[in-house]
Amino acid sequence: MEGSVESRTSHEVDNWLRWLPRWHPGTHRTRARLCRQCFGSPVIAAAGLTEDVPHAVQHALAMRMKIVVDASVDEYTEQHLPLLSRELRLDEVRRARRVYRPTEGLDPEHRGLDLDPPTPKDSPYLFTFGELAGLPNPDDSDELDVPAPPLSADEKAAVLREVAIADAYAAEAGRRLCVELARHRLRMRAAVAEFVEPQVQALLADLESTLDSPHWRRES
Repeated sequence: MEGSVESRTSHEVDNWLRWLPRWHPGTHRTRARLCRQCFGSPVIAAAGLTEDVPHAVQHALAMRMKIVVDASVDEYTEQHLPLLSRELRLDEVRRARRVYRPTEGLDPEHRGLDLDPPTPKDSPYLFTFGELAGLPNPDDSDELDVPAPPLSADEKAAVLREVAIADAYAAEAGRRLCVELARHRLRMRAAVAEFVEPQVQALLADLESTLDSPHWRRES
């Protein structure tokens, strides 16, 4: 696959469209807060999925688009920003020493979602994934047998300049992604109408029948 933002965006849209027929409404997951990845997202707006689309469907697309931007920024950083690239490689070494993290290695449609479904009150359990993700790293105390010499003031300033350049590149990659995403809007909306809306309507019909009562007065 060509490594441009546009080609990667098209590729991930294709992956999302292949995933969409497998989507089914969740029955146990509720959100106590707005999703920062999706609420007000220019990606969701560019895709034309801001209204009447379940959050899980939006989230799956948003996370795939995040992969596109992250990959482009990583490549640019590796090629053009040596100091920042070095710091990121050291961070990866530290991450490799960490204990198991349940939030890592997930499929795009599951990243950033709550780890655990709501548990019944007084339900016994050994642990939750949320608790597991918060465990301290047992190797933190001797983490640096990969010693990193402290940065000088000039090096810190140079790293900060490269971070600003990487941020500007990420913003530009995001703009290009949204332009490309808008080109796929019609087929994404058509897929939502085919695979998502019938399931939502079935849920609403089931809810209406559940709430119906023979003792309620009916309008003639």
